[in-house]
Amino acid sequence: QLRLVQSGGGLVQPGGSLRLSCVVSGVTLSNYAVGWFRQAPGKDHEGVSCMATSDGSTDYADSVKGRFTSSRDNAKNTVYLQMNSLKPEDTAVYYCAAGYLPTTTAQEMCAMPGHFGSWGQGTQVTVSS
Repeated sequence: QLRLVQSGGGLVQPGGSLRLSCVVSGVTLSNYAVGWFRQAPGKDHEGVSCMATSDGSTDYADSVKGRFTSSRDNAKNTVYLQMNSLKPEDTAVYYCAAGYLPTTTAQEMCAMPGHFGSWGQGTQVTVSS
């Protein structure tokens, strides 16, 4: 049974950095697409970054390009989101997600969170001085 457990997050000042981790258990991570999404109060889920297995591509939201980096360590069954140069508008609950999506591109899965069948518990990231 696929299970995702997140860690990291918290309060950081503008310009600071945080790293989120997501341990994926119950499956072979290398066979699964993974994504990071966020939801700010009153807003819909936003795809932050998605990593596809179909073509090995990674997609980022325009708002985080150049600041956020997602990565995966298949040996540790762990996915990471490194967030640098954080801004107050990055404040949100962040979720990792995983799914068996062998033909879906990173851009497609980030545009539609419903592609993913399994989600982490979410972690709050607050950027404030």
